[in-house]
Amino acid sequence: MGIFSRLADIVNSNLNALLASAEDPEKIIRLIIQEMEDTLVEVRSSAVRTIAERRELERRAESLRREEADWQAKAELALTRGREDLARGALLARGHRAQARASVEQQIAVIVGALAQQNEDIAKLQSKLADAKAREQSYAARRTTASNRLKVREKLHDDRIGDAFFRFEQAERALDQMEGRVESYDLGRTPGRTPTLEEELAGLEADATVNDELEAMKARLGNRLPPAPLPGAKEP
Repeated sequence: MGIFSRLADIVNSNLNALLASAEDPEKIIRLIIQEMEDTLVEVRSSAVRTIAERRELERRAESLRREEADWQAKAELALTRGREDLARGALLARGHRAQARASVEQQIAVIVGALAQQNEDIAKLQSKLADAKAREQSYAARRTTASNRLKVREKLHDDRIGDAFFRFEQAERALDQMEGRVESYDLGRTPGRTPTLEEELAGLEADATVNDELEAMKARLGNRLPPAPLPGAKEP
């Protein structure tokens, strides 16, 4: 069953109301466009038949008009020949043709009015169809945009990305802790004072421990660490 039951339904339809009440506006707009296009084909086909009928009636009216003139001429000829009886018969025949022509012209007037209404309806239908197609394109563009945004959001909230950043943060905190331990050994030392034997030995032990931990961390992080500078290269 179609959305519209007749041409007047389409011409007088409110697309905003139809789409606002639809559960699936995109599906409804596709159905509306299909029905409008089918209706447009039917209306044009009907208009073709109506135009053909009008032209046939116009030819009939023109033929009756010529017959009228012919009987008028015959009546005048009979009258000039003194045959009033024949003239009367010719005038009667002309009257019949005039009545038939008037009837045909009335039919033509009705058809002309119907064609004018069809032309107006077709113009309104084409306008509605253009509006519906524009809405369909708008829905398609919005769907594409929403789909792209959804893909980006899904990437941003990917657990693998979050896990990678968490691991980097853990590595940074471990490095901060190591560097803090190195700096802690310098706390309380007076600048310029010669360290005692115990302090030097403790420092060597601390440096060895830190170096071991750094090497272990480098081995664990592997290729995620930046390349080491070449010998003799200046640091940026």
